[in-house]
This record gives sequence, C-alpha cells and structure tokens, in this order.
Amino acid sequence: MTNIKNLRSSRFWIVYIILLFALLGFALLVELFEGDTFLSITLLILSIGMLIFFVYRLSFFYKEFCKLEEEEEQWSALIHFMPDFVCFKDGQGKWKKVNDFGRKLYQLENVDYYGKTDLELGELSPFFKNDFNYCFTSDENAWNKGTLLRIEESFAIPSGDIKSFDVLKIPLFYPNGNRKGLLTIGRDISQQKTAESMLLKREKLSVVGELAAGIAHEIRNPLTSIKGLTQLMHESQNVTDEYVKVMISEIDRINQIASELLALSKPQSRKHNQVALTDILRYVMNIMEPEALLRGVELEFKDAEHCQIEGDRNGLIQVFINLFKNAMDAMPDGGIITISSEIIGNKVFISISDQGMGIPPERLKKIGEPFFTLKEKGMGLGLTISHKIIQEHRGTIDFQSTENVGTKVTMTFPLG
Repeated sequence: MTNIKNLRSSRFWIVYIILLFALLGFALLVELFEGDTFLSITLLILSIGMLIFFVYRLSFFYKEFCKLEEEEEQWSALIHFMPDFVCFKDGQGKWKKVNDFGRKLYQLENVDYYGKTDLELGELSPFFKNDFNYCFTSDENAWNKGTLLRIEESFAIPSGDIKSFDVLKIPLFYPNGNRKGLLTIGRDISQQKTAESMLLKREKLSVVGELAAGIAHEIRNPLTSIKGLTQLMHESQNVTDEYVKVMISEIDRINQIASELLALSKPQSRKHNQVALTDILRYVMNIMEPEALLRGVELEFKDAEHCQIEGDRNGLIQVFINLFKNAMDAMPDGGIITISSEIIGNKVFISISDQGMGIPPERLKKIGEPFFTLKEKGMGLGLTISHKIIQEHRGTIDFQSTENVGTKVTMTFPLG
C-alpha cells in the first residue's frame, strides 16, 4: 500500500514537471521567433531531451504502479476469499478494511464501516453490540501488551448458533512507539469445539459404563454368596447362626459399597475454615497408634512445620486415616511409617512413607481408579474418595513406589 501511494505521488510530480517543460518549450518557441536564434534552439533541444527523459521515467513508474496495483488486487481477493475473519484497524481503532467473511459475520454488508470504531459499529449493529464492546476491550489489551495476543472468543449469531474463534491480535507501532495499526485474524473453530464436546460426552459415557461394570461386579459377589446360602438353607431346611452371620456380613458389604458410592458422587457441602495440618496429622496418629502397635508398626513424625490451610477438618482426617491404613496394610510384618511436612513458597508438602511391599509400575498407574485395589478384601473406593477430597482443597496427590522397598505419598496444598 505504501509503495502504491509513493508511485501515485511520484506520478503527480512528474506530470507537473512535464507541464512546466511544456510551458518552457512554448516560451522558447516564442523567443525563437523574437530573440537569439542559437540560444533558443539550444534551450529547445535541451527541453525536448529532458521531456523525453521524464516521459520515459513516467512510463516506468506507470508500469510499476500497474504491477503493484495488480498485486494489491490479488492480495485483496485472497483475503476476501479466506474462510477466516480478517480486519485492519488504524492506531485509533478505526476500521480500515475487513474481508467479506467478516462483513457477513457481523451483518455489515450494507453498513459503511470505514473509519468507525467498534463502539460505533455496535450502535449500527445492535445484535452484536456486546461483542463489539468486548472487541474494543481486547484490542486495548493487545495494545497494552505490545505483542501478539491470542485469545478465544465465543458469541451467538442471529441464527441462534454459537460461534467460537481462535483470535490473533497483532498490534503495529511506528518507530517512535506510537500506535500504527492493528491486524485481527480469527479462525472459526466452532466445529472443532463441537467435536471436542462430543468426545467429552463419549468419554463421560465410557467412564459411567466402566463405573457401572465395577459396581455390578462388586455387588454381584456378595449377592452370589447370599443367594447360595439362601438356596442351601431352603434345601436343607436348616438355618444356622454361621449362615446368618455370613449373610448379614455380605449385606453390610453391599451397604458399605452403596454408602461409599454416595460419598463419591453426591455433591459435598463442606465448610472450609482455617485448619492446622500438623495438628490434624497428630490427631490421626493418636487415633491410629493403638492399631499400629498391634501390627508392629511405628509412626514417626519428623521435619514438622506448623502451617494452616483453608480446608475441611473431617475430610482431611478421612484422607489421612485412609493413607495410614494403606501404609500399615502394605507392611504385614511391621515397619516404620514416616510423616513429614515442608513449606515451599506458598504451598505445603505432606509426605507419608512406608517400608512395605511397594506397588508394581503397571499397577501404580491405576491408583485412584474406582474399584481398583491391591487388597484381597478391598473395594477400591478409598483412594478415589481421597482424590476427590484433595481436589476440593485445590491440592494434588502423587505416588512414588519401589517394589520391596516401600511407597511414598506426597500431597500438596495451598497455604491459607
């Protein structure tokens, strides 16, 4: 664009000079008949030579002008046929050029957009007023940032559909730092977002299917025992205390599975307050100490740092009891469970290490999945519930394990 403007300016001055030489030639012709003949002829020849030279230069510039103008038309056609939104604005945020896709998108086909800001276009196209206002704000963010800004924008169109765009805003500046212009390119990713949403739904359905299969498997086992004992008692016409105890135990097991599933799926309205993590850990250690003594397990608390977080005391107690029980179950012959806490930056790290059997790498990846357990009589919901409670506290949990050496569980929580 700049080169074309320069050529247009140069063409104007060349035509102006030619006119001057034409006037000069006319004056020389007059002088030829009235004055010094030799001088007049010399000046005339010189004028004609310079005129020829400037005519040649004019033809050269005209060819360059036509060439650049053709290139501009090609680029303009390319931009207009692009399936993306393309818009050029000046340093004051006024629209200078937008492609056909953009005009159709914002219903500006019959609107004179040139020289208008987003706020002014919002008044001319009321349906998109809020969207134009948002564009004005995001443009300012791009100017203030000073470099390429990439954002995702979604808005409704008159048909009722939601359009999503991956938007690039590129601010341009003059050498002195003043705003020169802003280039906005938006790629329509609506179909991609729809596909992602469908994949997410399929993934949810897949998870629900796996969960349902796990529930059916876990409940079928005690139901099979109850059914077998019921048939046995019916055939033998003999009801023994042993059979009744087994049936009650299996019914309690079904009830426990249902209770843990409710705890896992039901939205919890936990009230978070300032709680001291070290105090909660010591409280859980006191609860678990009698069982630890019976199993020959020693609980060792070291490197304790007093810290507070925003959390639910009962939920955290449930998590720590579950982890202590897992650690003790991994050490049937006894051992040491080490608990430590450390503050790094704005986070607190809690680690619980045991000297147990460890977890094989292929099984370590499945830790926390519903109904996955390494225990013979476990249900595989304890760690799943613990994961959920930790996530509610904006924390993380990580497992590191080596077979025949032990397992270390590290939790992180943001400080209160």
